[in-house]
Amino acid sequence: MVTRVFHHADFTGHVTPPGHPEQVARLAAVERGLSELPLEWQEAPIAADDEVLRCHPAAYLAKVRRAIPTEGWVALDGETMLSPGSLTAALRAVGGICAAVDAVMAAQAQNAFVAGRPPGHHAETATAMGFCLFGTVAIAAKRLLDHHGLSRVAVVDFDVHHGNGTQDLLWDEPRILFASTHQMPLYPGTGRADERGAHGNILNHPLRDGTGSAAMRTAYDGHILPALDAFAPEFLLISAGFDAHSADPLASLEWQAEDYAWLTRRLCDLADRHANGRIVSTLEGGYDLAALQASVAAHVGVLEERGR
Repeated sequence: MVTRVFHHADFTGHVTPPGHPEQVARLAAVERGLSELPLEWQEAPIAADDEVLRCHPAAYLAKVRRAIPTEGWVALDGETMLSPGSLTAALRAVGGICAAVDAVMAAQAQNAFVAGRPPGHHAETATAMGFCLFGTVAIAAKRLLDHHGLSRVAVVDFDVHHGNGTQDLLWDEPRILFASTHQMPLYPGTGRADERGAHGNILNHPLRDGTGSAAMRTAYDGHILPALDAFAPEFLLISAGFDAHSADPLASLEWQAEDYAWLTRRLCDLADRHANGRIVSTLEGGYDLAALQASVAAHVGVLEERGR
């Protein structure tokens, strides 16, 4: 089997104003990072409304639809922008991760990466924020439960910003363990260690400003990975943000591209132990284009090695 990458030209239709960090150029950086790897590329489909409704109310989906402009931009909040192509892009991001989990569950691919945008891990139940419209990784986790009949799914989020949306959407779901490392204090201000979920199913490990490789690896080896082992997930989902890199302009952790390779190997080992190697990763943050290119290459390169 191979590693499958889900992409689509419509992801470039989500256009943000000049100077906005979540820009179309991010996709070109991702594509450059993956260009030398022997991957199988597949177009991401548009998700049916029912997929979005696994996590978001119909009134919220309708609100986003009504807000889409015919030209220019509309701001849903101070940083979350809509352009004419934003809804199609966001629905393909949801459709891409749903197709990815279906492909891995059907053993058509060992693992998969969704090279899509806008990101999703800040979108709460009925609130768009932090560049995000729909909770893509949470939707995929619930699809694995409801459509594929799994009983234990883990979501690991290593974006530098806490995935408050994923936490909100999964707070009351005991069959899903959400584990996050993130810089604190930093946007959005959530992610304290005492935020545990309704069933103890949330595991937050905040990291201080300036945290580098050694402290990150200690956090995973000493805290996150043992908890994941105890949970024994049947499938692993990754919110893959690359903005903990030392070059990223929106945060101040000190990770390097090789740290993403190290962490991906650890997560692949975990998936091998409990989930028959089944992993789907989806792009979240990462705003320095050179660092994003190198970090995506390191992350997906490990997935490709394990998918052979």
